Amino acid sequence: MLNIETNINLLQNGKLLPLVEDFYTIQGEGFHSGKPAYFIRLGGCDIGCRWCDAKFTWNPKSFPPVDVKIIVERATSFPAQAAVITGGEPTLYPLDILCGELKSKNIQTFIETSGAYPLTGIWDWICLSPKRQQPPLDKIFTQANELKVIIENAADLEWAETNAAKVTNECMLFLQSEWSRYSKITPIIVEYAKQNPKWNISIQTHKFMNIP
Repeated sequence: MLNIETNINLLQNGKLLPLVEDFYTIQGEGFHSGKPAYFIRLGGCDIGCRWCDAKFTWNPKSFPPVDVKIIVERATSFPAQAAVITGGEPTLYPLDILCGELKSKNIQTFIETSGAYPLTGIWDWICLSPKRQQPPLDKIFTQANELKVIIENAADLEWAETNAAKVTNECMLFLQSEWSRYSKITPIIVEYAKQNPKWNISIQTHKFMNIP
């Protein structure tokens, strides 16, 4: 586990954040796929997914803290109406100030999280993407607007159902193939969703569009 207490002190309780990158693009996954959004990627993650396509974000020390006001100023220089906070694992840090600054500019706040740590901040949309090696906290299941489960093999479908049983009836359910297994696992996901139509399929459309 990363030293969260030390991080909070260094980051002045959320006035600064370890920014990996930020950019205006199109959301490529899940319920908001196709929606223009400003992405704010924070550094630091101790979940350790072997298939993670953003392993470069794992060490927060690689990314000097950036003033939240600078991040928000850059976001508002684009016509973005929503900001997606992702990582890494963004809930390692206090996000109340970031959310407050974004919402003061009429920008909706979306987060993508494993749910392994408590949520801070005010969110218009919470995408929960649970990981076996560090399962979500119980509370976040009732807060999630969207459950997005990464499927690497057929056995992960059982893991998906375990998590789906914990969310609210209003929570949107998505299965998403692990990218390196896309060709092999997609037919399995398609057939499963057809037999279990409560599930939707999420495709990483940004990778097909060759955008970040």
